[in-house]
Amino acid sequence: MARRALVLSPQHALVAGGSAEAFELQVQTLYEQGHRHIVVDLSGVPDLDSRGVRALVRSHTTSQRLGGMLKLASANPRCLAVLQLANLDKILAIHDSVRAASKRPWPWRRIAVVAAAGALCAGLVWWELWAPVAPAPPDQSSFAQAVASGTSPPSPLQHPVEQVLKLAAAALIGIIVTGVHRPHVPDTPMDRSMRQAQILLCVAGAMVMVIIGNSVARAFGIAGAASIIRFRTPIDDPKDVTILFLLMGLGMAAGVGALAVAGLGTAFLCLFLVLLDRIIAQKARTLRVDVVAEGHDFPTAHVHGVFVRNRMAFETREVSLGDKMKVRYHATVPAAASLEDLGAQLMSGGAGVKSVSWEPVKD
Repeated sequence: MARRALVLSPQHALVAGGSAEAFELQVQTLYEQGHRHIVVDLSGVPDLDSRGVRALVRSHTTSQRLGGMLKLASANPRCLAVLQLANLDKILAIHDSVRAASKRPWPWRRIAVVAAAGALCAGLVWWELWAPVAPAPPDQSSFAQAVASGTSPPSPLQHPVEQVLKLAAAALIGIIVTGVHRPHVPDTPMDRSMRQAQILLCVAGAMVMVIIGNSVARAFGIAGAASIIRFRTPIDDPKDVTILFLLMGLGMAAGVGALAVAGLGTAFLCLFLVLLDRIIAQKARTLRVDVVAEGHDFPTAHVHGVFVRNRMAFETREVSLGDKMKVRYHATVPAAASLEDLGAQLMSGGAGVKSVSWEPVKD
């Protein structure tokens, strides 16, 4: 069953000079109140300029960041022409009526990802439990004699296709876990290199175990080669480091053929990551905020109003006078708030704020 969204119906032109800024502020306030799916009824909007387009784009960006949805409906030919000229008809969802836009479709993409992850985990468990049994490993006496003589112990031969399937399983495990594990702080998204590193590290774990097999010499050789590898990219989040080790472990399980362990471990890790994000809430950030305004008349009421609307505790720490007036605050910012959106609110409305900078407060 489709769920309905909140309908917002502006009754004035979305143009520069106050109306577009007021509309953007109203949408941001609705997001702060917990609304995630908003339909903008443009039937009462006679005109739209570049500032109005900017307000719609920023509102759409905020909805995407919060996992919500912003749709437009009933735009007149003039507004529709402006949106098409800015190529926003390919980015924003534009509907002919509010009723059509209010229906919230099922998240088929998310459902498909969950179904694929479940199918992969179930398939790995099925393969190990009911697939043809591989040849038995060598007995302990032959293994001990090989180690004593310095030679590699005998190991059963496996088909190359089976080894490639292990690597493919490790790659899918890495993709699934990386998709579930993503930072929820809007200003520190996981970059492309980190996502690729997590997936490749899971494949690397499988590759290492496939190459080692039962060979002690190969194990020492790979350990020696791995000791000279250094990561040049710093990892600030301890959770990311832990995920790397867990992915390496899941890849090793796939590499040695313990597919049931790899499948069940993947399902457990994904569910546990989601549970952790829900149980352990992110803490608010304490930041130093530098607000610069033109002239000697600082827009104190406007700045403090933005802080209060966004539920920020703040304290004035420093005031600098000159051609431009700069006021430094120490502010506590909610974890879900976007610094980009806060900066846009401070610089909007014609209050005279020229720049806003954010820096962590050092103890």
